[in-house]
Amino acid sequence: MKVLVLALAVALAAANQVSLAPEFALGKTYVYKYEAVLMGGLPEEGLARAGLKVSSRVLIHAVAADIFMLKLVDPEIFEYSGIWPKEAFIPATKLTTALAAQLLTPIKFEYANGVVGKVFAPAGISETVLNLLRGIINILQLNIKKTQNVYELQEPGVQGICKTHYVISEDVKAERILLTKTKDLNNCQERIIKDIGLAYTEKCVECEARGTTLKGAAAFNYVLKPAPTGALILEATATELIQFSPFSILNGAAQMEAKQILTFVDIEKIPVEPIKAAYLPRGSVQYEFGSELLQTPVQLLRISNAEAQIVETLNHLVTYNVAKVHEDAPLKFIELIQLLRVARLESIEALWTQFKARPDHRHWLLNAIPAIGTHTALRFIKEKFLNGELTIAEVAQALLASVHMVTADLEAIKLIEGLIVNPIIQENPILREIVLLGYGTLVAKYCVENPICPAELVRPIHELAVEALAKGKVEELIVLLKVLGNAGHPASLKPILKLLPGFGSAAANLPLRVQVDAILALRNIAKREPKMIQDIAVQLFMGKALHPELRMVSAIVLFETKLPMGLVTTLADALLKEKNLQVVSFVYSYMKAMTKNTAPDFASVAAACNVAVKILSPKFDRLSYRFSRALYIDAYHNPLVMGAAATAFYVNDAATLMPRAIVAKARTYLAGAYADVLEVGVRAEGVQEAILKIQEAPANVDRIAKMKQVMKALSDWRANPTSQPLGSLYVKLFGQEIAFANIDKAIVDKIIEMATGPALHSYGRKALETLLAGFALHYAKPMLVAEVRRIIPTAVGLPMELSFYTAAVAAATVEFQAIVTPTLPENFQAAQLLKSDIDIRAAIAPSVSMHTYAVMGVNTALIQAVLVSRARVHTIVPGKIEARIDMIKGNFKLQLLPVQGIDKIASAIVETYAVARNVEDLAAAKITPMIPAKAADQVSREESMVDDVSVSSEFISQLPRKLVKILKIPKDFEKKMCVAIETFGIKACAEIESQNAASIKDCPLYAIIGKHAILVDVAPAAGPVVEKIEIEIQLGEKAAEKILKVINMSEEEETPVDKNILMKLKKILVPGLKNRTASSSSSSSRSSASLSSSSSKALSGSSSSSSSSSRSSRQSIISSSSSMSKQKLSEMKFTKNHIHQHALSTARANSKSSAYSIEAIYNKAKYLANAITPAVIVLIRAVRVDHKVQGYQIAAYFDKASARLQVIVANLAENDHYRICADGVLLSNHKLMAKIAWDETEITAETGLVGKQPAFRLKLTWDKLPKNMQRYAKDLSEYITRIAREAGISLAKVKNERNQLKLTVAVASESSLNIILKTPKKTIYKLGVGIPISLPVGETAVELEPYQKNWADKIMYLLTKAQAAECSMTKDTVITFNSRTYKNEMPHSCYQVLAQDCTPELKFLVLLKRDQSQEQNEINVKIANLDVDMYPRDNAIVVKVNGVEIPMDSLPYQHPTGTIQIRQTDEGIALHAPTHGLQEVFLSLNALKVKVVDWMRGQTCGLCGKADGEIRQEYRTPNERLIKNATSYAHSWVLPGKSCRDASVSTRRALTYRKRQRLT
Repeated sequence: MKVLVLALAVALAAANQVSLAPEFALGKTYVYKYEAVLMGGLPEEGLARAGLKVSSRVLIHAVAADIFMLKLVDPEIFEYSGIWPKEAFIPATKLTTALAAQLLTPIKFEYANGVVGKVFAPAGISETVLNLLRGIINILQLNIKKTQNVYELQEPGVQGICKTHYVISEDVKAERILLTKTKDLNNCQERIIKDIGLAYTEKCVECEARGTTLKGAAAFNYVLKPAPTGALILEATATELIQFSPFSILNGAAQMEAKQILTFVDIEKIPVEPIKAAYLPRGSVQYEFGSELLQTPVQLLRISNAEAQIVETLNHLVTYNVAKVHEDAPLKFIELIQLLRVARLESIEALWTQFKARPDHRHWLLNAIPAIGTHTALRFIKEKFLNGELTIAEVAQALLASVHMVTADLEAIKLIEGLIVNPIIQENPILREIVLLGYGTLVAKYCVENPICPAELVRPIHELAVEALAKGKVEELIVLLKVLGNAGHPASLKPILKLLPGFGSAAANLPLRVQVDAILALRNIAKREPKMIQDIAVQLFMGKALHPELRMVSAIVLFETKLPMGLVTTLADALLKEKNLQVVSFVYSYMKAMTKNTAPDFASVAAACNVAVKILSPKFDRLSYRFSRALYIDAYHNPLVMGAAATAFYVNDAATLMPRAIVAKARTYLAGAYADVLEVGVRAEGVQEAILKIQEAPANVDRIAKMKQVMKALSDWRANPTSQPLGSLYVKLFGQEIAFANIDKAIVDKIIEMATGPALHSYGRKALETLLAGFALHYAKPMLVAEVRRIIPTAVGLPMELSFYTAAVAAATVEFQAIVTPTLPENFQAAQLLKSDIDIRAAIAPSVSMHTYAVMGVNTALIQAVLVSRARVHTIVPGKIEARIDMIKGNFKLQLLPVQGIDKIASAIVETYAVARNVEDLAAAKITPMIPAKAADQVSREESMVDDVSVSSEFISQLPRKLVKILKIPKDFEKKMCVAIETFGIKACAEIESQNAASIKDCPLYAIIGKHAILVDVAPAAGPVVEKIEIEIQLGEKAAEKILKVINMSEEEETPVDKNILMKLKKILVPGLKNRTASSSSSSSRSSASLSSSSSKALSGSSSSSSSSSRSSRQSIISSSSSMSKQKLSEMKFTKNHIHQHALSTARANSKSSAYSIEAIYNKAKYLANAITPAVIVLIRAVRVDHKVQGYQIAAYFDKASARLQVIVANLAENDHYRICADGVLLSNHKLMAKIAWDETEITAETGLVGKQPAFRLKLTWDKLPKNMQRYAKDLSEYITRIAREAGISLAKVKNERNQLKLTVAVASESSLNIILKTPKKTIYKLGVGIPISLPVGETAVELEPYQKNWADKIMYLLTKAQAAECSMTKDTVITFNSRTYKNEMPHSCYQVLAQDCTPELKFLVLLKRDQSQEQNEINVKIANLDVDMYPRDNAIVVKVNGVEIPMDSLPYQHPTGTIQIRQTDEGIALHAPTHGLQEVFLSLNALKVKVVDWMRGQTCGLCGKADGEIRQEYRTPNERLIKNATSYAHSWVLPGKSCRDASVSTRRALTYRKRQRLT
């Protein structure tokens, strides 16, 4: 009974509960007043905003139980662009009238229990108007629960299905229900959003966690009147706020605010009748994208006749971009693209037919069509190419652009797929590469837009890969792997794994580079399936039998998957046991570099690597730079949510100087996303060997057969595979490979054939004939550099767009004309030009215009209300040149003519404004600057003018500091700076203006908003007009005739000759005159004394300070607290050695002093103009209308007898005595001195000695440092000190000579230098700095004698010697190429293989034998067609070549080819053959050594090892087996023979050890 009572009570309560769901009674029409405002701008008042408002009466009528009609009555649209909130909305009357038919048409929608269902509307209503009506219906969406007052759910709405919170309360007194719901627009199950141009970016979740760049929320408030059948909505208000900043919104953001008010007015009985048209289902309450996808937010066009407007725009672009680029050309190019997007394919084809025969129009069209971004562009390009209407270059450019700009859909993918199998495309490798890589890119872009990406898209590539593998087409397989890498589809994992060792049987027969490309193809797949790729990459890395490069590439892929702590620890543990040092160095350096990572997405990896490095650093922290390495550097700024990272991989396999591969990658972080902007990879496998080794080895069958016969004696000897010359290059943009090239021997041979064949001569002659005939060339290149858009709906139903556009147009006009006297015959030879007078006239005017737009606001095809930040850059650098070349007389004259009408050569303007416009009244568009005019009037103005020949150093030094100050302190300012170069009659002015909103809020976004401008103008300077600037060069005997200003050197007191120091020049640049007018002579003589005294002061000060400097240095050493000792300083003292070795006279032999030193040469002729005529005269002068001389003169004098060169630069102005003098003397090939002096400053470069070693010193002396430079000198000194300490460079506080800087570089050894820098207060030095080249000193200088006539061979020899790997043996101790030491138990009278070329080429073989009677080592070298024996006899080393003994007095021995030489040294005999791979074989009575060149590393074998740096894998037998016992290793390289005393014992030992190894 109790249960029954309870049930009745519950039923009664439920029956009496009032339903809160909105209810509209049948047969009644509910009248509401509606107003919606959408406004964008900064949140502060007093700045410009852009927006729009819609107001109307709304009628809602119930047609059936769940079907309702909605109609607008008296709708009005308003625009806003002005200073908020002072200005009012402006009615868009014309737009309202144009849309009246659509706005007044009623629509139907399903509605039950507060939930909106389907929406129905006639076809005549555009999507834009329907979305506006959806904004009203969205207010009615109420999911009211009867049993809960506070709850949350994912609710559909205009913006998508987003998380919504409900709070319901009751106002009992007023009998009203108050309902509030809020939407978190960043937490949506299905957010309606459209991204364009973001397919190549990846979302950085960790970046967003630190700083959000886009955030939105909406709040709805309802006042409901309860009723028995349902509630009546009395009032509904909605407020939506979306904030955006390219930086974190916490530091200031722009916002888009939407407000809606729906107020109940009345209930009428007049029904709302539908129009007589079919009502079609048009979706639901959720926003539907329409024509706004084709509408660029940059400008609004009224398109009535697309084809005619395209013609008009095209003509404008062609007409106004001929001589120079029009400033608005980028905007016009964007307009052309927008018009082409709305045009039909038939219209585009008609335009092509009309303009294809007109080159300029054709060029603009072909650059604009790819930017259409739809499959229409691809179809057009495909059809025109197959019809033969496009050239190869045109179709390559168009396809490459189209693939990356097109919206990836199935239609576009099918078009590219059809091109893959097209025979014309297949015949051209470049086009096929573009099409194949483009196909992979389109698949990748499609999968970004459609997460459910069918595997059928990559199946055609899988089939082609299977076919290529079956037919053994390696190059084809590599291309297809790159395609699969671009696509990044998980379905490609299986076919890729078949090509990897350990996963597929086919991998064993594939080249290494195929396997490498197969691993790299996993990188984009890892972005979608990181865990799966991690498992594969770990297996590959752990495969110790695999090639080291494969394992290192696997590590690259592994780290890009953001591996967890467990895997990092696994790698660290594996490295502790790893024997391959290339792999160890690479992974360890990668981990170490990652510990410094600051980017949020790799923060967990950085933490894990930090732990791993602590485990590994004690063991691997000092590996050589020759081993493989990974470098990583980044900079990330959390408050700005932006950063950049750079990664470089250096992959080596044998510790050679030139690596196998280098990969460099750059990544950028911005606005919560990241993109791999650029990646470049280069493989140089075999290139070093191809360049340095002898190209054609002698085809001597006997030699090869003999060497192979010797090697047969070794057990199971295996030749290493030959490294084929191969180079390859690939380029990736945004993670997509766009181009690659493989360079092998066949391609190189073809290039050489073209370069040396008749074709090049023919092309060269045609080019020369074209130049002589004259030509005019104009080229313009437009480009849509960036188009990035994000469109999101607002609560009002209108779209909010965030977009970024960059368009640029570059153009150049070149005119060239040449006149040759006498006239050349028809079939002239190029040599005839050397006997002609050539008059050349040329004009060139390169110009660039670039526009960048950042837009936020409402963008539709009907109306725009947006905030725009526009940056415009425009530059033009005109040049008009006339040249005259008289080859017979050695006269060259160049005239730079002024270009009329060009004042502004560069401008950069950034401005932010609010704009509102509608398509029906474009003339009424209103643009309002973001900062009001009153604020702009308060800008501080500064103006400076420099009317000197050159800008003063003080002015230059202050400018950067002021700019930095402006950037740091956001203050509005305006400044104008001018520089007048009177010598050439030019005045340049730069105007800088900045107005921003940073005074309101100190943050980056507010500092950008406003107006910033930099303008650079060039105009004639005040004074006489300069007609032209002339540069004339006269060579030879007639140079003296061109001298305009003669400069003499006066005499000075002689310095005592008993001082053992270098005399300075007594007088520099004393103005005088020789054989000129009396007036100029007198003026020169008057200035002689003052200039002489100043020059003498500078020179005597620098010359006489030598003795005092040594005293001050000694005193400072005693008081210095540094670690530098007195002995170390004295050892580093620089001494001069300037004895002239050109003169060989008895006077030199008898002289006690340096009679033929530089002092003697200068004393003989202080100024060469007094003794010889100039060799070259260069005149740079301005030709004025009054014919007054103005400019500079450069005179060069050369005295062959003393090997002295003197250059004097003088100003041609009559009363200007400024001079620059440069003087140099070459005493011998290794002894020289050079000076350059001006005012009180002098720079001296000279050779000498530090101790007994050659040295070079650079010295800077000055009299007084300008005040403005003293601050910078101090900063520079502190910077150098800090860097020196960080780099571990020795530093001592020493009181050196004042006003001097001395940099001394001295030879420490053949491959290292000592570097000493002395400042007035410090001495910084670094001893033993290694260099990658041998210095031509000591024995190396002697070894270079055969190469004296060939500088290229000389440089190659120095390179190869410095990088050579050395193996040595003293008694029975061997130090291998990898610097591992062991004892060699040598059998008597048996040969051992000391070192050999282990490739099938067998370029050399070095055998070692121990003589039984003398107990000394003998060496046999087989190289080229030589058989060389070196052995000791009678305490000397004897050498035999092919059995014939070479007497010591006949050495050095030179092979006829010049590539092999044998020479005697102080201790023994050395053989050199670097081009054969053998740098040196040396034998003395006590030791021997073998050096192989760098490119032979990893290709040698024998007792000396492989020279691959792998010290843990040193002991390898002839059959490539790795053993641990040095004795067995040595015996494995024994060549047994009948006379071998210990051969049987040795063999038994080796066999016993091998059996033991097999058992274990």
